[in-house]
Amino acid sequence: MTTPAASSAPSTSPAPVDLSADNPLARPSELPFGLPPFTGLTLEHCREALLVGMATQRGEVDAITADPGPATFENTVVALERSGALLRRAQAVFYALASSNSSDRLREIEREVSPLAAAHSDALRLDPALFARIDAVHAQVQAGGHGLDAEAVRLVERYHLDFVLSGARLDDAGREQLRELNQQLSRLSTTFGQNLVVATEAAAVLVTDRTELDGLSDAEVEAAGVAAAERGREGYLLTLVLPSGQPAMAKLRDRALRRRLHEASVTRASAGEHDNGPVAAEIAHLRAVRARLLGFATHADLVAADQTAKTSAAVDELLATLVPPAVRNAGAEAEVLAELAAADGVELAAWDWAYYSEQVRRDRYAVDTTALRPFFELDRVLVDGVFHAARLLYGYTFTPRPDLPGYHPDVRVWEVADAAGEPVGLYLGDFYARDGKRGGAWMSSFVSQSRLLGTRPVVFNVMNVTRGAAGQPTLLTLDEVNTLFHEFGHTLHGLSSAVTYPRFSGTSVPRDFVEFPSQVNEMWALWPEVLDHYARHTGTGEPLGREVVAAIEAAALWGEGHGTLEYLAATLLDQAWHRITPDTVVEDPQAFEAAALEAAGVASGLVPPRYRTTYFQHVFAGGYAAGYYSYIWSEVLDADTVEWFKANGGLTRANGDAFRDKLLSRGGSVDPLGAFRDVVGHDPDPAPLLARRGLG
Repeated sequence: MTTPAASSAPSTSPAPVDLSADNPLARPSELPFGLPPFTGLTLEHCREALLVGMATQRGEVDAITADPGPATFENTVVALERSGALLRRAQAVFYALASSNSSDRLREIEREVSPLAAAHSDALRLDPALFARIDAVHAQVQAGGHGLDAEAVRLVERYHLDFVLSGARLDDAGREQLRELNQQLSRLSTTFGQNLVVATEAAAVLVTDRTELDGLSDAEVEAAGVAAAERGREGYLLTLVLPSGQPAMAKLRDRALRRRLHEASVTRASAGEHDNGPVAAEIAHLRAVRARLLGFATHADLVAADQTAKTSAAVDELLATLVPPAVRNAGAEAEVLAELAAADGVELAAWDWAYYSEQVRRDRYAVDTTALRPFFELDRVLVDGVFHAARLLYGYTFTPRPDLPGYHPDVRVWEVADAAGEPVGLYLGDFYARDGKRGGAWMSSFVSQSRLLGTRPVVFNVMNVTRGAAGQPTLLTLDEVNTLFHEFGHTLHGLSSAVTYPRFSGTSVPRDFVEFPSQVNEMWALWPEVLDHYARHTGTGEPLGREVVAAIEAAALWGEGHGTLEYLAATLLDQAWHRITPDTVVEDPQAFEAAALEAAGVASGLVPPRYRTTYFQHVFAGGYAAGYYSYIWSEVLDADTVEWFKANGGLTRANGDAFRDKLLSRGGSVDPLGAFRDVVGHDPDPAPLLARRGLG
């Protein structure tokens, strides 16, 4: 993400002040690779650095616009890339803490600084003097004879498009209206995210009778007891992960408890003090107003214009090919599960799906995912699986750095080197669930690679794995294993970056392309050379049998109907919210959601959307608004690339080097689909995806 810069300030902006002498963010960190100095760093330091960082960058941009000479690439675009160093440092730390280690005081600061940050961004993007200089450099590039290399030309083009799509061509009245819209949206998105954290914690299901937990392992029961004790509760606490489906529902034999857990999940943040329904509706309305102001029919059209999809029609075309077979496959799965439920004397309900689906895997395919967990101990999966695959493919090695501090005691640090032993950067892992941490899993950066700034990457992964009880290993589900490989794919994108300009570093690519490398990395989770290296039983040391792996692969298509339908329901819900016009009135957000799912042909009492409106963090408090389709869009590229790897020998350094050199290292400095074609040799082909999901 490009850190925004600004010139003259609106009234909401902080007055320029100096940083206190003891603020650890005042200067570039002296720790290896610029790792933030978390020891001694307080929230007040972060707040101060954010405020001063915005004021400082505005001064830097004022100097750009005050330059009496003609606008050039160096004195305008490169100067803009160099600006905002203090703000970049502060934002990287603060927003990592906001997502992973939140507190009442942090949320107060977030509510204070979010509108200021929005104003700061607008002060840049809506500054006529700054845009005039960028426009002049862009005209020089368009005219030719500029003497710039391809990456520099692309930087000029990207900045120009960024500013145009942000309203730089609006008149004074339009710019003022846009500033106010962005202020409101910033406040509302912060509210949505904070509501969700609190509501998710409050929705955790307390169990007082241990017998109700029948089906969970002793370690899982003990972990639930620890979770309750940590919150001062008696009994056992089942905390919620972000998606609708909760892992325990596949194992719990107590149907009433499965229902309690399901209903707690799908009704999160939908009533009371932390009801996100009205917040989401207001966000969607204001986005629609902003899109119309910027000359687009809907927010979805505005977003698509800057993605590889280019148009909402292209998104619709892909989704239209997937919905009918997904509904058909989910219906076929439901018939099988309904028979199993009927044998138990019950009518299949949404809270039964995972439980009976697990029976099918066990009975039909001889796959008991609960029995697999002892083979997937967290550290072995990470070090002997994820890191091992990265070494075989790219030559990377990972050395623990316990001397380097993270932002929480759970966070661990590794130094990364390439095949020649040369330093690459740092990797941080924050894997355990805890209060104050939003659900889900993600990757982000504290420092982005840039030859211009002389920086190497410092990247981190966050997950929400349940910690093993005292003295017990932390065991992962197969889904969590895949998630770890997935998120590390984003990490590889960041670590492999080799660009000049920070605007293009690592994952700074279109939203509907960013998931592609991470999805490719999932393929190595069950690759024999990798799996044999990490999948060992924690008690006996025995490897995961080949027959078990064959059963997992045979069962791969089972559940794809449900998985595809729940994903498409969320995707189409996202599109529905962001296809409304400024005149659309949404009085009842839940009714709007129901109508949208029905109209899209994905309404199902048995398969709720992967995310319902009130806990759809990705689109109402994240970067995926009108872009949740990007996972399936990227999966077309992913499935095609997996076939390329297999056809060319699989897990080899030659393949890894080609993928890194032609795609991962290039970040946003080249056309993404052009980089894809450079690797696989042809345009994207959806056939491998359709076959993978059983939709062909």
